[in-house]
Amino acid sequence: MRLTLNGEAREAPELATLAELAAWLGLPAYGSAIELNGEVIRRADHANTPLREGDRLEVVRLVGGG
Repeated sequence: MRLTLNGEAREAPELATLAELAAWLGLPAYGSAIELNGEVIRRADHANTPLREGDRLEVVRLVGGG
């Protein structure tokens, strides 16, 4: 499956949902956000949000510090 991830074209395995993408990327359970085609998707909806060929995703990991 071809996706654009943080502005970079990527080839990914056949992933069905955002939850599967998050697991493939090794994202932590908390402290990250995923935007799909310009819309931030709530974590509660990741398992029910399908991925399609050509989707554009932005993944942000929150970093703490002082």
